[in-house]
Amino acid sequence: MILAIETSCDDTCAAVVEDGRIQANVVSSQAASHARFGGIVPEVASRHHLELINPVVDAALAESGVTWSDLDVIAVTRGPGLVGALLVGVSSAKALAAAKRLPMVGVDHLHGHVAASFLDPDPLEPPFLCLIASGGHTLLAGVNDHQGFERLGQTLDDAAGEALDKGARLLGLGYPGGPAIEELAKSGDPGSFELPVAMAREPGLDFSFSGLKTALLYAVRELSDGAVKARRADLAASFQAAVVGQLLAKLRRALDSGAWPAVALGGGVAANGPFRDGASRLCAEYRIPLKLVPRELCTDNAAMIAAAAAHLDPVPYPSYLDWDVQA
Repeated sequence: MILAIETSCDDTCAAVVEDGRIQANVVSSQAASHARFGGIVPEVASRHHLELINPVVDAALAESGVTWSDLDVIAVTRGPGLVGALLVGVSSAKALAAAKRLPMVGVDHLHGHVAASFLDPDPLEPPFLCLIASGGHTLLAGVNDHQGFERLGQTLDDAAGEALDKGARLLGLGYPGGPAIEELAKSGDPGSFELPVAMAREPGLDFSFSGLKTALLYAVRELSDGAVKARRADLAASFQAAVVGQLLAKLRRALDSGAWPAVALGGGVAANGPFRDGASRLCAEYRIPLKLVPRELCTDNAAMIAAAAAHLDPVPYPSYLDWDVQA
């Protein structure tokens, strides 16, 4: 039985997982606290984690019906992420584990997104290709075993979720930007503005979204305030189509360059409807299965950290007491 803690960004998370089955998965989101700033303020995130970490852990234990004596190990995200936020999670996990003399497992946040596919229902077994797209990371991962992954390609600048957040800010939408753009784009025409699908013809598997953000800025500047308001849905739909288009182009290239038997999506952007639909069509074309984890497991959560920890070696007390974060 694993108690896992995740505090790499602005969500305070705790989960209890046993043999790939989620007994509890509690997420306390700080989105409303950061919305007025148009993005995450690291110091604000850290302070909220301090306030929320104990109640969230208590809630996970209560929801699962598990007591401390039932736990075998405590897992925690050590990085990458915001240093102050990670420190809250790691320090709390060390204190809880030391008090009960439990072993600990430190987990890479990106490994957690990969490992979300190991959880019920319908756990996916390696090997498979995983496209992780979130606010902080965008990469293609080759997953050959449960213990880690090979980085095949990554973003050279902005992450896909970061680009969506910045695009939403340019369009006067709320934070987080991805869901706001997706909702507005439903009533827009994705072909109304010609925005670049960056690096779609590049031979490698790396991503780039900074040029797309600049292209949206220029498109907005060329319109009057009234025209921006009138065509905001078209701008959102065109921008979303360009982000999704690059993700799918790179996924196709990765499938062409390696004999992967299955595909999984991870990260917050993997909750995007058009992205999920496009990946489904692509995998149907290649006649391989696609693992779409539930949307609540796409965004940051502790169940995915537990899923990764289940396949890593625990560190006994007191060896983990000198752990630092790995931002």
